[in-house]
Amino acid sequence: MPERNRVTPYGEIVASALRGRWMGNRGCLHREHDVVRPWNGKRWIICALEFKGWVAPKWAPGRWTALFFHDEAVALAAGHRPCALCRRADYLRYRAALGATGADAIDARLHGERLDGRRKRLRAMAWRDVPAGAFVDIDGAAHVVLSDRLRRWTAESGYVDERTRPARGDAHVLTPPASVDAIAAGYVPQIGGLHGR
Repeated sequence: MPERNRVTPYGEIVASALRGRWMGNRGCLHREHDVVRPWNGKRWIICALEFKGWVAPKWAPGRWTALFFHDEAVALAAGHRPCALCRRADYLRYRAALGATGADAIDARLHGERLDGRRKRLRAMAWRDVPAGAFVDIDGAAHVVLSDRLRRWTAESGYVDERTRPARGDAHVLTPPASVDAIAAGYVPQIGGLHGR
């Protein structure tokens, strides 16, 4: 039976059998095996599943809650950023792409961008400006943007179908502007086992 520890591009924590390629952290969110709050603090990070032989404890009392993402593009859309410890090289690339001075500055920016109260913040952006690797919302469904197409994402199956990427008009972007800026500046997120350009 899947546990409620998978994250969607909307930042929601759900139960899903979908395999997570990355782990995440938003602080301690659980009581026993139940998630009782959506976040605890501004530091939302994307971690490797294992680091130097250490594997994170799951559901340990009083410890941070291990969350899982289908891929890095989903994690960035949800509002997370690469961990400065277990993903140091990726964190440095992400930070450099943003021109940021450190993790605290990045976390403060992301915290202000990811939510509007308790709801996921969407932003309008011209389709031509949305970089490959960002997520958009189309009629209530999350789609990852690729160079010439979109792939719809579901918590049950991951990427299930494709459609042509629109050439005109505005997209409703799920990925926070900080991560959109990092991707546009050259940070390439992992998408469904592939790089997404």
